Amino acid sequence: MSLRAFIRDNHEKIISEFAAFARTLMPPGADMTEAQLRDHAEQILMAVVDDISTPQTSEEQSLKSRGRGAAKSMEASGRLHADHRIHHGFTFRSVLAEFRALRATVLRLYEQSGQTDLADVRRFNEAIDEAMTESMDRFAGQTDRFRDQFIGVLGHDLRTPLSAVTAGAALLAIPEDNPERRLRVASRIINSAQRMERLIADLLDLANARLGGSLPLKRQLTNLQQVCEEAIVEIGAAHPDTTLRSQMSGDLRGHWDADRLAQVVSNLLANAVQHGGGTAITLTAQEQGDAVMLAVQNGGPPIPQHALPSIFEPLARGATEGTSHSIGLGLFIARVIVTAHGGDIQVSSSTETGTTFTVRLPKA
Repeated sequence: MSLRAFIRDNHEKIISEFAAFARTLMPPGADMTEAQLRDHAEQILMAVVDDISTPQTSEEQSLKSRGRGAAKSMEASGRLHADHRIHHGFTFRSVLAEFRALRATVLRLYEQSGQTDLADVRRFNEAIDEAMTESMDRFAGQTDRFRDQFIGVLGHDLRTPLSAVTAGAALLAIPEDNPERRLRVASRIINSAQRMERLIADLLDLANARLGGSLPLKRQLTNLQQVCEEAIVEIGAAHPDTTLRSQMSGDLRGHWDADRLAQVVSNLLANAVQHGGGTAITLTAQEQGDAVMLAVQNGGPPIPQHALPSIFEPLARGATEGTSHSIGLGLFIARVIVTAHGGDIQVSSSTETGTTFTVRLPKA
């Protein structure tokens, strides 16, 4: 039996093994269905079969082996797979591992069948290499665009507090005896410096997460109700016109990193203020068995359904809305912290119910 016929007859088994391996490569916090994990694998396999079935001269084979083939039969499937994996937060190394696993699975199963069609095997390897190259080119292009956008937005985010510090320092340099004014200026400088410090801390967390490192936690017995109350006071002071409500019930104590959880609650509330359109914000915390559920709900325009799967990625919200006013690390950092605690975070959004971010944290 030729390899192309073997793939046609056994594609379901091949794809099942491929999906099982792909699940081990999912980034933390990603929630992908079986259909999403299998997505485009069958398309890639069928494109491989079509490529093997297409007559090829020795000259065409030579050009193709050097990446200069004219047919580009694997281009579409390779790019589609890359776009899908980028959308779900996979790294290029994970996608490379997927292609290696797909190649190894097909060849292993084919060998176990007792068949040997070396010509088809050679064509199969050429096709997989072409699809893999197209995927890596797609990743490189996306990475370049992300880098340029990220640097631009970072410059914008740092410019505002830095300007405030510079202007405040200039005012303090003016020799005058006005203690109240100097105190207000000094307070603005401190607030701006703290804003830059928080941004830099978020960037360090981002870099650590992207490099596969684990977020350091200082676990201790923590009362989530106290964390929530302090976050509400902080956000309320910064946004006095916003209506903040809280509903808490049950034993909300657990072994968590209090400072990190404060980041989560503060980031979710700040996100609700920014995108809530002035509507009331409700923070709910309740005990549920050996876990605690935390939810932040706001009204305002719903998040588009196509944007929900990538909402926790950096720049996702700004890119969705076509703006560049914030580097958008709040939701990403929240997900990283929740995942480090062994929990999970979800989002739902509709015109009728508004937008709700729900966090589940195991107490232990």
